[in-house]
Amino acid sequence: MHDVQSEGTALGLRERKKQATRTALSEAAVRLAAVHGAENVTVEAISEAAGVSPRTFFNYFDSHDDAFVMIDRTIGERVRRAVREAPAELTAFAAVREALATELTQVEESQEIWALRSTVLQRSPHLLLRGMGAHVAEEFQLARTIAERLGAPPVPETEPEPDTGKAPDPPDSCGTGQDTPHLDLYPRLLAAVATTAVRVAIEHWCAQKDSVSFPDTFRRVFGHLADGLTEPRAEG
Repeated sequence: MHDVQSEGTALGLRERKKQATRTALSEAAVRLAAVHGAENVTVEAISEAAGVSPRTFFNYFDSHDDAFVMIDRTIGERVRRAVREAPAELTAFAAVREALATELTQVEESQEIWALRSTVLQRSPHLLLRGMGAHVAEEFQLARTIAERLGAPPVPETEPEPDTGKAPDPPDSCGTGQDTPHLDLYPRLLAAVATTAVRVAIEHWCAQKDSVSFPDTFRRVFGHLADGLTEPRAEG
């Protein structure tokens, strides 16, 4: 008899190994860039520091720059799948919040890397722009998923743009690409607010050092959103 459980377990192990390799490469890239500057760090140096070959590097990243930006499209895919599969009784806001909370369970183990990554991006504006472009693209994909959850007809996934080593083109004057299908305001706003909230939560948590946990920060940020951003009362 075919052992489905063993196959699923093996697949999970393979995926975890791949994720560990990607993480090792990203962390090596960020650590080296924090010392030498991203422009002075080669793929060979990153690969050597992570204990893999340069050929393996390109199994995980389309370009040299992506390792510093820590672009991982599989994260967005998992979040969108979780939103689609969330219980029907959850609001779209709750589905997005829970999907992000689940995906960010490991953030607390990487406080140093997140802080170093912020420093690296600030020192290299082209990397910052590249990261912003990637996050805008992921944000729009999340908005499409939210729209589908709310009853809009599904929009076929578009193929990723081929990597040219350059930062993604900025949006047009209306804030969307020329081929962007129309979405209602709420899905776009929820996706944008949620992704911004995650960024703010991570930045605030990093700045607080060890005085606050990331889960607590995440809950506070999304609590403010759930309360409609009502001004907090002054203590005492």
